[in-house]
Amino acid sequence: MYGIRRYGFHGLSHAYSSRRAAQIVARTPVGLRVVTCHLGAGASLAAVVDGKCVDTTMGFTPLEGLVMATRSGNVDPGLLLWLEEHEHLTAREIAVALEERSSLLALAGTADMREVETAAARQEPDAMLALDVYTHHLVTGIAAMTAAAGGIDVLTFSGGVGEHSAGIRRRAAAGLGFLGVEVDAARNLAAGLDADIGTHDALVRTLVVAAREDVQIAEDVRRLLAGSLPAGATTASRD
Repeated sequence: MYGIRRYGFHGLSHAYSSRRAAQIVARTPVGLRVVTCHLGAGASLAAVVDGKCVDTTMGFTPLEGLVMATRSGNVDPGLLLWLEEHEHLTAREIAVALEERSSLLALAGTADMREVETAAARQEPDAMLALDVYTHHLVTGIAAMTAAAGGIDVLTFSGGVGEHSAGIRRRAAAGLGFLGVEVDAARNLAAGLDADIGTHDALVRTLVVAAREDVQIAEDVRRLLAGSLPAGATTASRD
């Protein structure tokens, strides 16, 4: 009735990461199961099979899914109704809280993951809680995407946090060992971009991939102009 649909967001980043992952592991996209993690101020996951996205964590808006810098991620809709009824908050007040005052900022007092990790290293309780909550949602989200993909061959980390936080990558991998994810401590700490950080005998290849949405846009335009891509085929929304 209202034309509401699941948009996803970060589509350009996930498209590039999954394509680049296939190149790094020297596989064709066909038969390859990739879970891509775009972790920045906004954060989302995608399950990509045969080069096509089969599931993602963001929905009608960028609010759905993971814990982010200031956006809430998944919240029980009953809570929002409760706040309207019992605390008499307006829709606008709730919207601002969900978009601008939630997640890391609400839990740790800062939206900057670098500051959260530094404070957690000092054993500050709020920062430690924020990291635990962030990691819990990240790990369970990756596991859900793995289920949607029917398994996982490659796990990629992109975005400001994904590319630069060895600690977040280590914490995520620690919770995903049952899937065959295992990172090498030294390779993880020294990782540059487009690097394999997994152990040599890990069942799942774990990569750090630069978020190059500009490259994905250029490639899509080239294919569109060449007539090999239908108009609108890659108009995946981005955050």
